[in-house]
Formats: sequence, structure tokens, C-alpha cells
Amino acid sequence: MSRPSLLWRVLFATSAATVILFGATAYLIAQFAVRNTQQSVQEEVRLSLRDFEFLWHTRAESLERASELLSTMSDVRGAFKTGDAATIRDTASDLWSRVSREDAVFLVVDPLGRVIASLGGGGASAQPFPGLALAIPRASLGFPKQVAGFTVESGRLYYTILTPVYVDSASGPALLNILVTGFEVNDQFAGSLAEASEGSDFLFSAGGRAVATTLHAVPPSLAGSSVEIGDTRYALLTEPLLDLFGKPAGSLTVLRSLAATDRHLSELRGRIALILVFAILMALLVSYALARHIIDPIHRLDAAAAEISRGNYGYRLDIGRDDELGRLARTFNAMSDSIQQARKELITQERLNTIGRLSSSIVHDLRNPLAAIYGGAEMLADNENLSPPQSRRLALSIYRASRHVLEMLRDLTDTVRGKAEPIETCHLLDIVEAARGLIVQPPEAQRTEIQIDIPAEYELPLERSRMERVFLNLISNSLEATPDGGLVRISAREEEGAYLIQIDDNGSGISEEVRKQLFLPFFSHGKRSGLGLGLALSRQTVLDHGGQLWVGEKDTPGARFFVRLPASGHAAREAAHVA
Repeated sequence: MSRPSLLWRVLFATSAATVILFGATAYLIAQFAVRNTQQSVQEEVRLSLRDFEFLWHTRAESLERASELLSTMSDVRGAFKTGDAATIRDTASDLWSRVSREDAVFLVVDPLGRVIASLGGGGASAQPFPGLALAIPRASLGFPKQVAGFTVESGRLYYTILTPVYVDSASGPALLNILVTGFEVNDQFAGSLAEASEGSDFLFSAGGRAVATTLHAVPPSLAGSSVEIGDTRYALLTEPLLDLFGKPAGSLTVLRSLAATDRHLSELRGRIALILVFAILMALLVSYALARHIIDPIHRLDAAAAEISRGNYGYRLDIGRDDELGRLARTFNAMSDSIQQARKELITQERLNTIGRLSSSIVHDLRNPLAAIYGGAEMLADNENLSPPQSRRLALSIYRASRHVLEMLRDLTDTVRGKAEPIETCHLLDIVEAARGLIVQPPEAQRTEIQIDIPAEYELPLERSRMERVFLNLISNSLEATPDGGLVRISAREEEGAYLIQIDDNGSGISEEVRKQLFLPFFSHGKRSGLGLGLALSRQTVLDHGGQLWVGEKDTPGARFFVRLPASGHAAREAAHVA
């Protein structure tokens, strides 16, 4: 799978960065809006709580002043001294109606907490208060100051104020009675708070249940900073309601509907999402335009480099820009000029070097066979008294020298060969046997044994004469590297749809330095004659047949060559077709 182009990689990177940047920005904006909105709602809840405290303190202060005024009046004290409930009730009722307009509870109790008279708006519904008998003895510890707090009586929640009434006695001020004033915390009181707070709801709880509320339904739990009632979510804030002794008697929960807030946040999120999508689309368009502006010249540079790599050194680039890419294009053109000029000089120099090496090699390699031909011909021409065996030896020497010259000329011709020979199906054993038959061993190699271990049924399509030359070169090289009495072994096996031919000898082997240059043209090492083209041409021939030729590693002394040829003729026919 091909990698995506640079344009799309740049566009993807910028798009990803843009999406992440805008997404993070939108997320932070949304979080900031949510946090500010929540803080605003919490502030409204706290304001509602302050509204409650203000209304509560207003009513409480009114009752405290009325009670304190009654406790200091001489008429009230005189009536209280009589101990008569009717007298106390009549006197206190008349005075209470004049000092207080509150629809509030008003009781007169003795120091033991027994109710003497019950007056005020609470009436009989507010009595009796059995808890007062237990609360007043403890509350009296705070006298002579007024003691106030929330109390729960008969399942109802009251704000209660205890005002002591003292009289002078021989031993000092004596507690005569206690005025108990207060008001009930009911739905009406909660409704007045809701009207004052403009939008908040209130829930008063005592003894684990709701005693007054403006809600249409009471939630089972008020834990956390918000609660869901029906389909509406509320923010809430809970404050304890302290009793006469400063301990919690109940709690007040202020709730603020989040319906408008949630709707506002939903609209805000929708707008942010639309703005985000629009911003991302615009960023993508701008990123694409910028990427094209940057990448197009790079593509042209890439195309120009490809042309140079294909050998078109005259290709030049015209970007027409004065920025960094324009300077890069001018540098590229200057580099192309330098490469083209250097290539011309290199080709010229290489041609001269090749001609010199080839001439030197030809002169060197032809000197010995030509000298043998010249010497043998001169002896035949100048000496008429040669015996038939001597003449035969001279003729055989001239023949061998002439054949060697022909072989070198054939190697030279193969270097410029451009026409393929016809493909024919041949037995591999016949090709190797024919190559061995062409070998004329020098006298020092006459006792070197050549073993051929190739199954007779191996056959494959190839150019016969070229492949014979391959094995001729390989066997000749092995013979020259093998000492007298040595062994050259040629074997073959079939593996993975190909024939693997192995040529082993027990000669001196191949050094690492020679191994690196073994298949280079005009490289020769340790040979008495030759142009240094044999292995290079042999490898090219094998490659043309779709095979491979390489020198293998060998633990024992000597050299080992491998030739792999496809058993099918497809590769060979394709190679011939291309040639």
C-alpha cells in the first residue's frame, strides 16, 4: 500500500492540529460558560438565602421588640403577679394586640415551662408545647437575655423567642414568668420567601421530613449541588436551622430551577458547535490552499529530480518565485548544470580510461599468443628440415594460440553484443559437457579432475551458446585456480521451480578484497591471460535468462560458485523479448 502524498500528509497534520486547537478552545469556552452560569445560579441561590435571612430577621426582630416591650410594662408584671390565668390572659391579650400586628404565637409560661395563657395568631392550634417544659430550664441559663431559635412542636416548625419577665424581690430580681413568642414556618411563610426571591423555591425540613415547601413535589434526597425533580433540574443550597441551644433543629434548602440555564447552555453549545464546524472548514480550506502553495513547487522539484534520475540531465525547473522555494529551484538548476557538465567530463574521461585499459589489456593479452603464432610460423618458414612430429607440435601450438586469440576477441565482441540468440530447450547436462569439451587444459592442469553430477532429465529453455560460455568461464577459472591433481566438481539440484548449479574446486579460494570486485568488468586476479570480462559477462548472461550468479561462502579451501536458472522458460523468453 503506497504512502499518502506529502500534500495529504500536510493537510492531515494541519487539519488534526486545527481540530484539536479549535476543539480545545470550544471545550474551554463551553466549560467557562458552564462554570460562570453555575456560579451565577449559585449566587442567586445565596441571594435567595439572604432574602430568607432578611425576612426572618425582620419578623424575629419585630417579635423580639414586642416581647421585650411587654416584659418591661408594669401592667403586665402586675397581672403576672396575680397568678390568675384569666387576668394574665386579658391583660396580655390587650397589650399584645397593641404592640404586635404579627400573626404569631404568644404564650405565657411559668419558670417550669407550664403554659399559663395562650394568645396570638397561633391560638389553640399552637398549644400545648410539651417540649417547653424540658427546654425552658436549659434555656433559662441564658437569661436575662432573650433566647431564640427553631423548635419543633407537634410536627410543626416554629421560630421561638423566650423573653424572661423579672420582678424585684428582697433577694434581688426574681424570674416571674416567661413570654414565649414566635411564628410558624409553614407553606405560607415559604411562599412569601419565594415571592421575595423572585424565582427560588424553599424547602424546610425537620425530623427527616418536609414541613413547608413551595415545590410541587419533594425529592427523596437533597445530596449534592443539584437535584432533579420531575423533568426539571434544580441547583440547591442547604443551611441548618439552629434550635434554642445552638444545635440543628432542621434545615432550609433553597432551590433554583436550572431549566432556563440548561436551555441557555444548550443553545450556547449549539452555537459553539456551529462556530467550531465553520471555523474548522475555513481552517481546512486555508490549510489546503497553503499546502498547495507550498507542496506544488515541491512536487515539481520531485518530478525534476525524477527526470534527472532517469538520465534527463538537460531538464530544468522554472518555479517563478522569489521565496525560499524559488531559491531552491535555482539551486536545483545550478546543481543540474553541474551534474550535466560533470557527467560529460566523466563520460569523456571514462571513455579514455576504458580505451586505455582495453588497449593495454588487449596488447598485454595478445602479446603471448601472437608471439607463439609468430614464432611457430617463423620456424615453419625458415626450417625446412623439421620432422613431421616437430611440424605437428608447431602447428598445434599455432592452433592453440589462434584459438586463444579468437576467444579473447569473442569476449570483446560480447561486451557490445546487442542481438539475442534464439531460445531452445536444452538438457543442462549437455550444456555443461559441451563447455567442458571446449576447454584446452594447459600442461600443468592436465591431471586436474572434472566431475559432473547433473541428472540427465534436467532441461530448460535458454540461449545455448551464451550459456556454454558461462560454464566455460566458470570451469576455466576453477581449473586455473586448482593445483595439479586437484578436483573441480559440478553438481545440480532442483529447488523451488529452479535449477541450482554448484561449481566447487579445492584451489586457493577467493579473498574478501577480490570477492567485492569479482563481477566488475576488466577486473582480473591471478590469471595468466584474459580481459577480465569473463565473470561480468557470465553474470549478465545469467541475469538475462532470469537467473542469478554469485560466489558462495565455503568453510573448506577453494571457491564455490552458484548459478540459479528458472526451470520454466517464461523468464528466459521474457529476457530474450526485452533484449
